Order: sequence, then structure tokens, then C-alpha cells
Amino acid sequence: MMKHLILAPVLSLALAVPAMAEKISLSQISSYLNSFQTAKGEFTQINEDGSVTTGEILIKRPGRVRFDYAPPDDSLVIAGSNRVAVFDPKSNLPPEQFPLSRTPLNLILARNVNFTASNMVVGHRDDGTATTVKVQDPKHPEYGNIQLKFTANPVELRQWIITNDAGGQTTVILGDLQKGVQIGAGPFSIQKEINARGLGN
Repeated sequence: MMKHLILAPVLSLALAVPAMAEKISLSQISSYLNSFQTAKGEFTQINEDGSVTTGEILIKRPGRVRFDYAPPDDSLVIAGSNRVAVFDPKSNLPPEQFPLSRTPLNLILARNVNFTASNMVVGHRDDGTATTVKVQDPKHPEYGNIQLKFTANPVELRQWIITNDAGGQTTVILGDLQKGVQIGAGPFSIQKEINARGLGN
């Protein structure tokens, strides 16, 4: 189930912002995403089958993110070293792995995000309470897309919806992110986690 988080990437987030907020520009969104290297916070995930899971997210840009799922799920997803690994706590097998480039989440974990200069933006709208940007890899649209929802004053990422190549969707709703926190490289080492769990190579 957890592999849907990255491979495929839903409950709308009730956003406490004033009605009729102005649409946040692509340059503002790019600046926001580039404004922090590290972040941590809580998340709620609505899976493709409608089930709900929760946990903690760690972000270390570029290219690293970790999702620790709370009990009873206890799954773990790590992106690091250009790979994504999905650890199943019920299995004694090594994690399922695939390239980070094959997930739309890769687009916001880039070293430099510039939505204004790329062809990755395929949607940009405002519903009066939040601005949603839909992005995909212009070279590989078959990898799916990610819809990012932001609120303004100040700009904050609140939610994303990842759609996979088969049309399945997974939503991640973020709590308040603590930015600029000290996070080492260890939590994003797939091999370190494999060794700690005794799963071999």
C-alpha cells in the first residue's frame, strides 16, 4: 500500500485562510520551495483505496525525503541517493526500490525549483482559498503528475495529490512544517536502514 505514496501518487484540507485570496504566482511558489533545505512535520495520507494513515515527514533538499508511518502501519519510505525504497514491516525481504526520477515528487525535491522557466507546469489555478499547481516531468508525462496546494500570507505548502500512470491517486495533507531544522544524512540512507533491519544487500 505504501508504495502508492511515491509511485502513484485524497479528503480536501480545510484551509483557514481568507476567502478570495489572490492566486500565488509561479515565481512566488518557486521561491518558497527554494527557501528551505530541511523541514519536518506531521502528515495525513489518504490512500488510493480510501484508507487513512498518518506519520512524520522529513525533507532534506535536494533529493531526500523520509516518511515514517505511525502504528499500526509502521511502513517506511525513504528517498535518497536518487532512489526510493519502500520498507514493509511485515516482510523480511529487502525493500522495493525504484529511481526517484520516476516519481513526480522528484520535481519539488530538485536543487533548484523554477516553475516559471520550465514546461513542467500543466495547471495553475486558485479556488479563492488556495492556489493549486499541477506539475509533471515534460520529458516523461507517463510518470504521472503532482498537484501542489498552497495557501498565502505567507506562502505555505499544505497538501499534494500524486497521480500515477494508471490514474490512481494518493493525497498527503501536511501539518505545519518546521523549516531549517537540523537533519543529518543518516535518516535518508537506504543502505543504513537495510543494514539496521538485517535485510542484507
